[in-house]
Amino acid sequence: MGVLLGAATSYFATSSAERAKFRQTIATRWDERKLDTYIEYVTSVKEALREARRAVEARDRGEDSSEALSAMAAAEARRSVLFEGLVLLADDAAARAAGAVNERLWDVLRSAELPAGGSGADPEDLRSATVEALNTLHKAARSDLATRTRLGGGGPA
Repeated sequence: MGVLLGAATSYFATSSAERAKFRQTIATRWDERKLDTYIEYVTSVKEALREARRAVEARDRGEDSSEALSAMAAAEARRSVLFEGLVLLADDAAARAAGAVNERLWDVLRSAELPAGGSGADPEDLRSATVEALNTLHKAARSDLATRTRLGGGGPA
C-alpha cells in the first residue's frame, strides 16, 4: 500500500511540475511576442513622425516633399497593420493608449500633408503631443508586461 501511495504521489507531483513548467513556457512566449509587437508598433510611429517632419521641413524650404510624404504614407500603412496585432495582444489600457497615439499621429500626418502656408496647428506642438501619447503607451505596456511577472506567469490574457 505504501509503495502504491508513494508512486501515486510521485506521479502527481511530477505531473503538476511539468504542467506548471509548460504554462510558464507558453506565457513567456506570449510575453516575448507582445514585447516585440509593442516595439515594432512604436518604431513605426516614430518612423512616420520622422518622415512627417522631413516633409514639413522640405515644404517650408520650398522643396519637393513628395518623397518624404510617400515614405510617411508607407510608415503609416505599416503602423496600421501593427496596431491590429497590438490590439489583439495588449491589455485594455495599453490598447487605449495606442489608440490615443494613433489619434495624435494622424494630426501630425494631416499637418504634414497641408500645402505651404496652409492653416493648421504648429507641427512641433502636434509632434510633442504624439510623443506624450507614446510615453503613456510605454507606461501602459510596461504595466501590461509586468502583470504576469507579478502574478507568477499564466497564459495569454
